[in-house]
Amino acid sequence: MEAYKRWVRRNRDYVRQLSSIASGMTWLLPERFATSEIGPEAVSSILGMVTTVNEHIIETTPTSVHTSSAETSFLPLSLCLTLLRDLETLIEVVAEQLYGEDKKWNLIALTEAAKVCVRLAVFRNTGYKMLLQGGETENLEDSDDLSPQESMGHLRKPFQNQGLGPNHLQGRAMSALSSFGQNARTVSEPTWLRRVQQQKAILEPPTKVIRNPSMLTFLSEKGICGGLFVTGETMFVLRPLIYVLLVRKYGTRSWFPWLISLAVDLIGNSILSIITTSQDSRKDQHFQFSKSEKDELKRRKLLWVLYLMRDPFFSKYTRRRLESTQKIVEPVPVVGFFAEKLIELLIGAQTRYTYMSGS
Repeated sequence: MEAYKRWVRRNRDYVRQLSSIASGMTWLLPERFATSEIGPEAVSSILGMVTTVNEHIIETTPTSVHTSSAETSFLPLSLCLTLLRDLETLIEVVAEQLYGEDKKWNLIALTEAAKVCVRLAVFRNTGYKMLLQGGETENLEDSDDLSPQESMGHLRKPFQNQGLGPNHLQGRAMSALSSFGQNARTVSEPTWLRRVQQQKAILEPPTKVIRNPSMLTFLSEKGICGGLFVTGETMFVLRPLIYVLLVRKYGTRSWFPWLISLAVDLIGNSILSIITTSQDSRKDQHFQFSKSEKDELKRRKLLWVLYLMRDPFFSKYTRRRLESTQKIVEPVPVVGFFAEKLIELLIGAQTRYTYMSGS
């Protein structure tokens, strides 16, 4: 296994390109979306799992012996989430074959429940940070990370003038005392000792101890915005499970699961948008979104397009539009052929919940 890990890390670009090509080829497998064929979905799931394991090996390259506790707790949970996503389509197809169209939702609900548990664990272990890509990507806040130079700068400033101007007598005295202390320490230390300390600082950079706050600590620090943020993220995590449970009870032809799921998405994103608006309008910002978190909010809004591909909206509106478009472009050479194949893939993918779940 160690030999395989070394090979993957040495050939990471080749491994990623090969995985991408293999993943694309699985969409061209014959009978990919046939209800009687489990083989193509099994091949796709196995390739997805291999890709996930390879990415995990690449991302955990031992570049440094210093690893934060947040990172070590995040990686296994992220790997579990990705493996669940790789297996969920195969689980759906097998459940449909064994139990039928109606009862397959029982296993799908169990899969979504497992994903909810893992995502809530990620949300807690990362200190209640926004889940990027559903928790599969680690959320690193650049604003909280200090470079070694900045860290040393903080250590070299033990005295602060506390608002005293440079012409103030006490301020000048404190600055002079601080400079004298730094110069005296530098002169008293031997040259060889300073070199050893510098080399040790380069080889062993100071590690940042991350202590994840509890829920009560987080809410007390962030206030109302923190409570709204936790509510919005929890709604984002629970939305797929709520939708599946409602489909299991009312069926895919009912508008009730579709509307409730859309309402949960709209309310959850509206709550997070309110936080974004409030933090931009206030000068005293105790709760800020990083650039990656703002990009995640945009990604979640793009996922709303999938509502066009979910029943009953798809059966009543989207499919008719696709079929009419296919008839229009069908006489056009080349374009008609590719349009037909594309629409065929879209209609086939729509029959799988996991392709249109957005979870």
